[in-house]
Amino acid sequence: MKKVLWGVALAVAGAVLTGPALAAGGGKPVIGVAEFKNETSAGWWRGGVGWELSGMLSNELASSGNFKVVERQKLESVLEEQNLAASGRVRSGTGAQIGKLTGADYLVMGTVTAYEENTASTGGGISFKGISLGGKKSEAYLAVDIRVVNATTGDIDFSRTVEGRASGGGVSVGVFRGGFGGALASEKNTPAGKAIRAALVEVSEYLDCVMVERGSCEDEYRAKESNRREKTKKSLKLD
Repeated sequence: MKKVLWGVALAVAGAVLTGPALAAGGGKPVIGVAEFKNETSAGWWRGGVGWELSGMLSNELASSGNFKVVERQKLESVLEEQNLAASGRVRSGTGAQIGKLTGADYLVMGTVTAYEENTASTGGGISFKGISLGGKKSEAYLAVDIRVVNATTGDIDFSRTVEGRASGGGVSVGVFRGGFGGALASEKNTPAGKAIRAALVEVSEYLDCVMVERGSCEDEYRAKESNRREKTKKSLKLD
């Protein structure tokens, strides 16, 4: 009986250790971050921004030390070949092909689904030698839908809507490792830029939790998601 149980334990352990999360990264999930898509009318979204956001998230994930990230150049060519750069969707069987060609265990796909920015007058603004104080207050809100596709099965293993909020006065987020450049360079210190940073930090921490750390942090994210859904329902007028 003991021999049978020991054999079962070894089989289970072998199945776990050969799963996609440990297959090619020396114990670290190998991740490719696809070009971000946009479903909003955000003024800062222009050509090249989708890949900039992909690169910024890739930097966050790589800098955490818990992931191995596929280089953009390698991933981009494969996505274009699979016609994913335009569609933003994963067809049946495509995920496994991407994994085979890039070595990725997972493909992260992000879509900006909501963006709002408000500027309100606070009164009493003053300006001296090019430095302005008061007068206006700006706030920005960003929502990103994240899907993590298993490159072995083609299934969506993880999904979540992540929100980023910021004001002209600042935003509370962790250390941001990705820099602003290219088409987003002008947004570095704006509420929009801060909301983008907040959302990408949250995405990185979420993936770190559900794909690597597991445990109690998953309960925290389930609670966050529950609160987000409740707030969304309250903001809608339902019969």
